[in-house]
Amino acid sequence: MSNIDKRAVGLLVLEVINSNPNGDPDRESDPRQRLDDRGEISPVSFKRKLRDLVENKEGPVWKEFASTFAGSENEFDILESRSAALKEIRALEETEFIKKYWDGRIFGNTELEKGRKVPVKTGVVQFGMGLSVAPIHIERMTTTNPPVQGDKTGGMAPLAYRVVQHAVYCMPFFVNPSAAQKSGCTQEDIDLMLKLIPYAYSHTASYVRPQVEVRHAWYARHKSALGSFSDQAFIEALTPQKSSNPDKPSSSWADYDPVTLPDDLKSKTEQFVDLVAEM
Repeated sequence: MSNIDKRAVGLLVLEVINSNPNGDPDRESDPRQRLDDRGEISPVSFKRKLRDLVENKEGPVWKEFASTFAGSENEFDILESRSAALKEIRALEETEFIKKYWDGRIFGNTELEKGRKVPVKTGVVQFGMGLSVAPIHIERMTTTNPPVQGDKTGGMAPLAYRVVQHAVYCMPFFVNPSAAQKSGCTQEDIDLMLKLIPYAYSHTASYVRPQVEVRHAWYARHKSALGSFSDQAFIEALTPQKSSNPDKPSSSWADYDPVTLPDDLKSKTEQFVDLVAEM
C-alpha cells in the first residue's frame, strides 16, 4: 500500500547559459522555441535525466543515495532504459513489475497496457512543460568536425552548434496521491526523486549543454490529499519576472527580480522548501 497521503506541487527554476537545454528534432536540434519566441523544455527531456541518474548504479549520484534507498523492499531499475527488452518486461507478473521499476512506479506507463492487464496507468508525478520567462535568442555557428573520407564538408559541421545565450526557464511538477494506488509508488520513491532534482543537469551535462543550473527547486506539500491551496497560485508566485524589458531576452540572472511565497499561501502548506538549498 502507498503511504503517499498528501498532494504536492513543485517549480523548477532553471538558468541556461550558452547551452541547448532541449533540442528540437523537427528543427535540426535547434533549442525548442514557441511561436512567441519563448523557449521550451519538454517533460520527457527532464524525466530522462532523472532516469539516467538512477540507472547509472556506478555513478556518484546513485552511490550517494544508495545506502538510503537500495535497502528498500522495492528495486530501483529503470523501465524506460535504452537497453530494456519490452518482451521481457511484459512477461513480468504485476507484483514483480511494480517492485522492480522505480520510474514505472513514479511516472507510470501506458505501453504495458497493450495486450495485458497491469495496474500502472498514469504516473503519480507529472512534470509540465518548461517555459522560458522571456523570449530566447539562439546562437548558431559552424564548428569543426573530424573529416571522413568522401565527406564534402571539409571537416566542418555547418551551423551544428545551436545554443540559447541566456534564459531562465520554469518547469512545474505535481504529485498526485490518487494515482499511487495503481502504480505502487511510495513516499520513498518520491523522496528519491526530490533528492535527484538538484543534480539533474550538473551530472548529465554535455557538449551543447554545459551550463544548465537548477537555481531553485521549490516544493510544497498540501495539508491534505485533496489539496489545501491553489497549485497555480503557487507557481505564479514563484515564477521570476524580468526587472525591465520583459519582451527581450535576458543576459544574466541579475535581470530577474527575486521572488518569495506570500505568507497567506505559505500558511496553507504542510511543508515548503527549496530542494537546492537542502543539497
